[in-house]
Amino acid sequence: MLNFGIIGCGRISPNHVKAIADNRQQARLVAVCDLEDDKMDAAVARYNELMGSDAGTVRKYDDYMRLLANPDIDVVTIATYSGLHAQMAIDAMQAGKHVIVEKPMALSTTDADRMIKVAEQVGVKMTVSFQNRFNKSVQKLRSALEAQRFGKLVHGVASMRWHRGADYYGSADWRGTWAMDGGALMNQSIHNIDLLQWMMGDVDTAYGFAGTFLNDIEAEDAAVAVLRFKSGALGIIEASNCIYPSNMEETLSVFGEKGTAQIGGMATNYLTHWEFSDGLDDKEEVLANYGENPANVYGFGHTSLFADLIDAVQSGRQPYITPAEGKKAMEIVLGIYKSVKTGQPVKFPIGDFSTLDMR
Repeated sequence: MLNFGIIGCGRISPNHVKAIADNRQQARLVAVCDLEDDKMDAAVARYNELMGSDAGTVRKYDDYMRLLANPDIDVVTIATYSGLHAQMAIDAMQAGKHVIVEKPMALSTTDADRMIKVAEQVGVKMTVSFQNRFNKSVQKLRSALEAQRFGKLVHGVASMRWHRGADYYGSADWRGTWAMDGGALMNQSIHNIDLLQWMMGDVDTAYGFAGTFLNDIEAEDAAVAVLRFKSGALGIIEASNCIYPSNMEETLSVFGEKGTAQIGGMATNYLTHWEFSDGLDDKEEVLANYGENPANVYGFGHTSLFADLIDAVQSGRQPYITPAEGKKAMEIVLGIYKSVKTGQPVKFPIGDFSTLDMR
């Protein structure tokens, strides 16, 4: 049984609470931390509702360092402002805690590298919340890729067409800032960018355009980019928080010499196209069986992500999404930002770069 503490009880924290409850045979929530007491109360109430009489006592902290000093806590999940992720994760690991950190793991390549190094030095497990990798549809696409059913990859497309307006950005003063957040690429589209690079491979070059069109924020609310992967294949990224009047879709497409697959839905949650020259499976059956309908854009993946980290801790293996894997999508976003800043294509690795360099 692993004892969990949650740092940050805002918008995404209910998914962390539910993931712990869903893994109740091996995990329990024993502590929460936030600067606002009512948010901690809401998190504890949700856990009590899910667990009933099995909930146990959940301690509340308004200082995350005090939570980290609790020797009973084995795993810490970090769901605070993005700009705080890196230092909190490092502090947690240096306190001997295993870590699940929300995306993005950091807002600079330097901080991401520090996190990777500390995890190795201390010998704890750290994973990044790219929970969409666990979607049934994504796993099906990945299995086809690993079986080389696509043949030579030609190009891939990650499109996020969502809506974020004044109510969203006005809900917290850190949203849309370079110091604590970034824009549509870093906060929202990074999930789809992670899936794109996971399928297509490492990036060689990125060239991007971005703008702030409809929202009063520092960072971008819409962006496009083109990529060339090290394999020679091409990539396209479209990320917009300006879709009227509400979220439309988040779609991932992979095109190869011998196969085409597309995952659609609000958050890459069901297959919409499946065509391969080998004829190994029934297209209609695959389309019917590999889909989910989540209530919101966060999907169902947190439960599987937490289960994976728990098993990694108990077995001693590395998590499915290692810290180095968690860095890749973040570096792609930073590479696009660097291209926007310089007006030039950017080669990978991009070197030291941060969202703060966009100011």
